[in-house]
Amino acid sequence: MEEQKNYKVYVDVGAKFSADGKLLPTWIRWIDGHIFEIDRIKQICRAASRKAGGTGLRYTVIISGQESQLYYEENYRWFVEAKQPQ
Repeated sequence: MEEQKNYKVYVDVGAKFSADGKLLPTWIRWIDGHIFEIDRIKQICRAASRKAGGTGLRYTVIISGQESQLYYEENYRWFVEAKQPQ
C-alpha cells in the first residue's frame, strides 16, 4: 500500500490586524470557491510544514469544530496541507 503524499494548496485568506499588530486570519477560500469561516485561532507559532514543506507562521485554527493548520509563508502566501489524490 502506497503512502499518500501531502502537498501545499495555496488559498485565499481574509485577515485582519489586531490593535497590537498581530495578523489574524478570519476565513479561507478553498480551491473550489467554498469559503470556510475560522471559528477560533488556538495557536500561532513559527514552524515548518513537515508534511508539505515550507516554513512561516503556523496558525492552528478551528473550522466547523475541526482543527486545521494554516501557514503564512515569508513570500506573503497562505497555504494548507492536502493529501495527493490517488
